[in-house]
Amino acid sequence: MTDTRGPQPQYEGYATGPLPGEREPAQGATGPYHPPQAYQAPGGGTQGGQQRPGQPGGGGTLGGAATRKPRTGARTTPRTRKARLRVAKADPWSVMKVSFLLSIALGICTVVAAAVLWMVMDAMGVFSTVGGTISEATGSNESNGFDLQSFLSLPRVLIFTSVIAVIDVVLATALATLGAFIYNLSAGFVGGVELTLAEDE
Repeated sequence: MTDTRGPQPQYEGYATGPLPGEREPAQGATGPYHPPQAYQAPGGGTQGGQQRPGQPGGGGTLGGAATRKPRTGARTTPRTRKARLRVAKADPWSVMKVSFLLSIALGICTVVAAAVLWMVMDAMGVFSTVGGTISEATGSNESNGFDLQSFLSLPRVLIFTSVIAVIDVVLATALATLGAFIYNLSAGFVGGVELTLAEDE
């Protein structure tokens, strides 16, 4: 195929120079081509000719991987969640069961403690020494006086302590149940006991 249009006219301004809106390449500059901008972006950080809102001005562009600088001096204080609750009612049946079990445990501890204390005092010779002194003080020519060792024997001490523990179980259970009824009556007027609970983190 041959060109039949003939010789085309040459424009001096476009033949030797850049097109309108183009930037003349710098002498000896190497790098990517940047299109012209209508407004100069402050700080040098650009993305497609416009600065990204909220991005601090720096020397880098968003064309590559942006590096985020860690915040220094910022300390986060852990927040403790709190809840304010109110004890509106105490169930008398549950209070009676709990108080009954606790009073039984307390009675058993009382009997065991009395037995251990008696054995320690007997091993130290307290009963024999005190009993001899009382026998001499209360004795006469016809009688030997009061025998403390036979009166404070281990079986008698354990029986006496067990009776006290049983009485304590009955009284503690009854008083705790009565206290639950009284608390429910008073909570109806004043609203009950308020508690503030906090969650540990």
